[in-house]
Amino acid sequence: MSPDLPPALRQGVDALLHGVRRSGLAARSSDLSDGYRAGKASKVVIRSAEDAAAYAAARLPATYAAVARALSEADERLVDFQPTSLLDAGSGPGAAGWAATQLWGSLETAVLLDSSRIFLDLAKRLAAGGPPALAQADRRLADLTQADPWPRADLVLASYVLAELPQDKIPDVVENLWSACDGLMVVVEPGSSEGWAKIKLARDRLIALGAVLVAPCAHALPCPIQAPDWCHFVQRLPRSRDHRQAKGADRPFEDEKFIYLIAARPELALTGQAPRILAPPRQTKTAIEFKICTPAGTCSTHTVARRDKDNYPAARRLDWGDLGLGE
Repeated sequence: MSPDLPPALRQGVDALLHGVRRSGLAARSSDLSDGYRAGKASKVVIRSAEDAAAYAAARLPATYAAVARALSEADERLVDFQPTSLLDAGSGPGAAGWAATQLWGSLETAVLLDSSRIFLDLAKRLAAGGPPALAQADRRLADLTQADPWPRADLVLASYVLAELPQDKIPDVVENLWSACDGLMVVVEPGSSEGWAKIKLARDRLIALGAVLVAPCAHALPCPIQAPDWCHFVQRLPRSRDHRQAKGADRPFEDEKFIYLIAARPELALTGQAPRILAPPRQTKTAIEFKICTPAGTCSTHTVARRDKDNYPAARRLDWGDLGLGE
C-alpha cells in the first residue's frame, strides 16, 4: 500500500492551503509539534482553522503513511477480512480513515470521534470528494476518557491519540474501544520511547481481554525488549512543496518513526505467525544480521551467511519491520 496521499485527499489539502501564506506555516507547525510533544490534547493545540491547515500540511501526510503501513501489515496476516464499518477514535482530520478506505473498499459506514470540533469540521471538508463512507461519516465530538459505549464497528482505529492521554487512563480507554470492536483494532503512536510505553499498556490490556495479537508482536508473551531500548519502525514518505515549507525542511522525503499494535477477535482467520525484524539489517562481508522478535517470546539476533545460497538471496530483500525469517 502506497504511503502517498490518495489523489482526492491531496487535492483537498491543496484546496485547504489555497491563499494561505506559506511564510507562517513552518512557525505554526512548530508550535503545534511542541504542543503535542508536551502531551496536550488536540482541543487545546488546535485553536483555529489556521492551526488545522498547518497540521494538514505538516503532519497529515506522515500520519496517513504510518497508518497505511500498519494496515498493510495487518492485511498481510488476515485471511479474507472485509470490514464494512469503521470507528475512528481520535480521528483528527481523518487521515486514518482515508488509509482504511484505500485498503478496504468494502467499508460502507464510518463514525469519527474527536475532542476537537475544528478537526471534525476539517475532516468533513477533506472527505467531501472522498469515498462515500467518509463523505457521509457520522462525526462526533467526544472525550475518549469517558466510559460511554462507543458505536460498534468491524474495524476500530486509534491513531496518535494515546499520546494525548494520561497513562492511567489508557487501559480503560483501550478496553472501551475493544468493547466496540467486532473484528480488528489498530493502534498507532509516535515511534518514541514514550509512544512505545503507551503501546505496551494497550498491549497488556488487550491480552488480558482475550485479544489475538496480529502485529507487530510475534507472540502474546511479556515483551522481551527492555529500556532504554524500545520497539518502533520507520515509514518513508515523499514531501510535497507545501509539506517541505510547513516543516521548514529541504529534503524531498520524510522518515516517520512510529509504533503500532494490531489486535483481532479470535474468530478472525490469520496466517501463521513468524519472526519480525525489529531494526535495520546489519550487512557484513560474510553475512546479514537481523534483530528479531520471535514467536517463542524472545528478542534475538538471526544471522544469514553469504555462503547460505538457499536463504541469502531472500534475506537481502528483507528490511526493518518485515516478516519472513526462520528462528
